Amino acid sequence: KVDYDVCSNYGNWLYTAGIGNDPRDNRKFNMIKQGLDYDGNGDYIRLWVPELQGIKGADIHTPWALSSAALSQAGVTLGETYPRPVVTAPEWSRHLPQRPGGSPHPRRGPARVPAQHKDRGIDFYFSRKKDA
Repeated sequence: KVDYDVCSNYGNWLYTAGIGNDPRDNRKFNMIKQGLDYDGNGDYIRLWVPELQGIKGADIHTPWALSSAALSQAGVTLGETYPRPVVTAPEWSRHLPQRPGGSPHPRRGPARVPAQHKDRGIDFYFSRKKDA
């Protein structure tokens, strides 16, 4: 099912572009977090991006972070069969759990809220003091 609502979609595009109505300073849309929250296994991406169908689980949200062996096994060559990212936002790194060897660990299910963010309530979002 494809869901489409002109007003909602237009508002979401404005918000994503950073020009929508949001009282929070320096608000950025984190597509990695959204993907993990709402498509934890990557099924939606696999449906619409056939080039990445060989990537298992939530790794599909960050193919550029996979090892060359994992990409090869999935039949993906960055820059050839699938483009390299134009930018990678620093805040995405918190959604890439690291294995002891430093390579990303596959995620399953919704993203977990980091411990330092669990107590954030409305006061955090509307206060002037922000952490980076």
